[in-house]
Amino acid sequence: MIGTDPAFVEAVGHAGYDFVLLDMEHGTTTFEILSHLIRAMNVAGVCPVVRVSRGTDIWIDQALDVGAGAVMIPQIDTAEQTRAAVSAAKFSPIGTRGACRFVRSAGFGAVPGSEYFRTAQDTVVILQAEGRKAVENLDEILNVPEIDVVFVGPYDLSSSLEHVGEIDHPEVVACIKEIIAKGKEKGVKIGCFADTVEGGKKWRDLGVKFISYSCDTYLFYQMAKADVEKFAL
Repeated sequence: MIGTDPAFVEAVGHAGYDFVLLDMEHGTTTFEILSHLIRAMNVAGVCPVVRVSRGTDIWIDQALDVGAGAVMIPQIDTAEQTRAAVSAAKFSPIGTRGACRFVRSAGFGAVPGSEYFRTAQDTVVILQAEGRKAVENLDEILNVPEIDVVFVGPYDLSSSLEHVGEIDHPEVVACIKEIIAKGKEKGVKIGCFADTVEGGKKWRDLGVKFISYSCDTYLFYQMAKADVEKFAL
């Protein structure tokens, strides 16, 4: 989701989505707005996944403080970056996330500290392996503990493979299949973006477990355009 209206995330939650990706990399969401979007998702019973801006560990910490159930970190290319991302998302002794029990995710202090710091360690960490360099370092990345999902950005991957925007190009598809196979071998789930239902089903059938589908504004555009075309008949 790149919009900022809580009604949209609440509506898709009632529609039956498993999660909504709140995009702070390409979207316009601020941390002030983020907490309202997450509240709406809590009402509808849908998991808030927050994609933070690249290279900002404090954003990971803050997204979790306001209630993200999962964090997605873009542009991961190396095992070193992977370890840094995991560290930012986990409390000691696993990581270095700042410890405060008075944040929203701890009920502003209603949850006992010992309980909060223990259960918060289960936060889902999703790393985006988006380019050729990430593919080259994939074995080392997958060996880092506490990774839940390695997410493939097919458009960024197609660009790095010099097939910009051609996400169905045979070389791009073959590369994603290789990532899926390596993830299965290492016991790490693989995620992927799909901008069509058909594309999502294709990745699902190939073994992708976490599918991020389209975005709010594009879905709205498609429905509006279809209605306009029907009225024009």
